[in-house]
Amino acid sequence: MSTIDLNADVGELDPDIDARILQVVSSVNIACGGHAGDEQSMGRVARIAAAAGVRIGAHPSYVDRENFGRTRIDTSPTALIGQLRDQIAALRSASPAPVAYVKPHGALYHVAASDPETARAVVAASDGLALMGQAGAEYLRIAEAAGLETITEGFADRAYTDDGSLVPRTRPGAVLHEEHAVLNQVSRLARGQVLTITGEVIEVRAQSLCLHSDTVGAARLAVRIAAHLRDSGFEIRA
Repeated sequence: MSTIDLNADVGELDPDIDARILQVVSSVNIACGGHAGDEQSMGRVARIAAAAGVRIGAHPSYVDRENFGRTRIDTSPTALIGQLRDQIAALRSASPAPVAYVKPHGALYHVAASDPETARAVVAASDGLALMGQAGAEYLRIAEAAGLETITEGFADRAYTDDGSLVPRTRPGAVLHEEHAVLNQVSRLARGQVLTITGEVIEVRAQSLCLHSDTVGAARLAVRIAAHLRDSGFEIRA
């Protein structure tokens, strides 16, 4: 049986949605204060994850709660490293289980994928932890060169461009809401492909599939995705 990781960004909005998602995923990316989350939410989600045997990852961002971390902020690499280390440390303090990896959030995720200076800051702040992101991201390349573990991911609920990047959220169709569209994308991603917004089929290397907890119907989609993967012959495992 093939295996695949199923991850979700949690600790951001609704505790009830998080609790339902945690029943079916194998990894969680926990918001740790930069764009959302606080000591209470980090501890709550981490305790549920630890009890369920779900792998815990840190989901740090630019310090930007007003814009939910989705706006690029110009800051020095030194300052950014400090901010990210503080967020990861906060999650470690709140979690009863080890933090296994780091996945940047929002604008930081995209900037670190292409900007070498930001990418180096993200890798430095991770202090040896594994890094999760899209295949080809600059920060994954730097991490791999340093001998660090990397985890490549694809997105169940986001549309792709022809170059393999995500369609910006400012554009129509950037987020997939229809269940059939999400499940079709999951099927392709699990086998290393995706259908882009223009109808092209491209290769995507994804060891993990991500679902956002702020997508409409996220909890229901998580259950359906997990069932769909199992029915398709995949074991969900970190």
